[in-house]
Amino acid sequence: MELIKKYFPELNLIQLSQYSELFDHYKNWNDKINVVSRKDIDNLYLHHVLHSMALIKIIQFTAGIKVLDLGAGGGFPSIPLAIYFPQVYFVSLDSTKKKLSVIDAISESIGLKNIITTHERVEEHKGHYQFVVSRAVAEYNKLVHWSKPLISKQQMMAIPNGLFCYKGNQAEQEFGPNPKSKIEKFDISDHFEEAYFVEKSIYYQSL
Repeated sequence: MELIKKYFPELNLIQLSQYSELFDHYKNWNDKINVVSRKDIDNLYLHHVLHSMALIKIIQFTAGIKVLDLGAGGGFPSIPLAIYFPQVYFVSLDSTKKKLSVIDAISESIGLKNIITTHERVEEHKGHYQFVVSRAVAEYNKLVHWSKPLISKQQMMAIPNGLFCYKGNQAEQEFGPNPKSKIEKFDISDHFEEAYFVEKSIYYQSL
């Protein structure tokens, strides 16, 4: 939790309380369902919460936009982002219902009002969003293919609507030849000094 305070001193008391509650809730759920690796639960804030929050250092979402967490799993990055951006509407999509139940339960417990879950395959989903975010789900080209039909034509920010994808630094090999629009790479280690982030990046592509 000290890592969150270190990098985000602007958080208010409500947000700090919500972030601080995450460990106990995830520890409790992880004893029942393998939400994150059991050997990794003690690193929840470094490996999952702070990693999810790296996007905040790259973009400040405008109030009122809609963001889809594609392949949300147990709620990363959508829960940490929803705490930080209470005026942004998040939808967590996954094909594994039991993990979505964890998101629902934790969101209710900490008082998150701006996040809902949907149990669907992404190919079946019909929503429209300014941005899609995805963390450790599939190869980059697949994420682009799945995301394109879900991107709204309504622009609400200066940066064009598109996909933010959390990947290792070597994700370029997943791009394939001649991507139709420029792919921007943001090294997380530019913002967080911990060694864990040295090989981690976020990629953005307008869609």
